[in-house]
Amino acid sequence: MVKIFHNPKCGTSRNTLALIRNSGVDPEVVLYLETPPTKDQLKKLISDMSIPVKDVLRQKGTPYEELDLGNPKWSDEVLLDFMTTYPILINRPIVVTQIGTKLCRPSEAVLDILVNPQMGAFSKEDGEVVINEKGSRV
Repeated sequence: MVKIFHNPKCGTSRNTLALIRNSGVDPEVVLYLETPPTKDQLKKLISDMSIPVKDVLRQKGTPYEELDLGNPKWSDEVLLDFMTTYPILINRPIVVTQIGTKLCRPSEAVLDILVNPQMGAFSKEDGEVVINEKGSRV
């Protein structure tokens, strides 16, 4: 099973989803802006990624600056509260597979946690070739 916390307006998220599908998997797609993870779910995702909470905060196109979220006064618990209140603050895409959980930025980072190989060539939306015609990572 593969799950992606996805924002269809995000090119990186769309490319990641396409790479998952290029491995022959139809993932569970969670539109996290419409159905945000709970605080406990988010805490588990971050723990499973073994990265700091602040590394999951998205700055661009969010209320990050106006909420002063770069200020070191905020605890991880408070940052998690902000992310559950304002899910746009959650950086994406986050992908969960049986191999692991990963913030897939850049999109080809998902290749590290997919079980199935790529089934064919793949280029990102901007034309960058990621997978060649033999299904190998470029």
